[in-house]
Amino acid sequence: MKKLSKNFSLLFFIITLLFIACGGESDVALEVSTEEMLEEVEYLVITSREHTDENVDYPTIPPAGGDHLGIWHTCGIYKVELLDEAAVHSLEHGAVWVTYQPEIQKEELIKLTTMLSGNPKILLSPHSQQGSPIVATAWGRRIELETSDDGKLEKFVDFFVDGEASPEAGITCDRGIGRPPNDPYTLNR
Repeated sequence: MKKLSKNFSLLFFIITLLFIACGGESDVALEVSTEEMLEEVEYLVITSREHTDENVDYPTIPPAGGDHLGIWHTCGIYKVELLDEAAVHSLEHGAVWVTYQPEIQKEELIKLTTMLSGNPKILLSPHSQQGSPIVATAWGRRIELETSDDGKLEKFVDFFVDGEASPEAGITCDRGIGRPPNDPYTLNR
C-alpha cells in the first residue's frame, strides 16, 4: 500500500511538472523584447495628412494615416465600428487604435478590454473589414496579431503611443466625436 501511494505521488508530481512545462497557463502574455516586436511592425510612408470631408480610400485596413476628418474620435473602448477618417485623426494625435474582427471570442475581447482600459490614448473597436483577428495601428505603423496573449500588443502600445512618427504627438484625443462604448458620433465639445 505504501509503495502504491508513493508511486501515485510521484506520478502526480510528474504530471504537474509536464503541465507547467507544456504551457498550462495560456492566459499569460508571451514575453517579447521591443526589438522582437519592432521586427514585425509594418512601416508605412504617409504622404499627406490634410483635413477632408470626403471618404478616403486608404491603402491598409484599418488605415494607419493619411488625409482625415477635421475632428478626431474621442479615445476609449468602443463596442461599435468607428469612422476610419476620424480614427486616423486620433492617430495623428499619437493614439494607438487596436481593432478586432467582430466575431472574435468573448474571452479575447475581455482580455483586450482589460489590457487597454485606463490608457487615455487608446481606441479599441471592432473593424469588420480587416483580415487579421487583431490589428494595432499607430501613425504609419501597424502590426497584425492572432491573439491578445501575444506580448507584441502591449509592447506596440507602450512604444507607439505618442510615438516619434505621430505628427501631433502629445495632443489630446478627448473632446472629439464619440462616447464609448456605443456612440461613435456624438460631438464632445
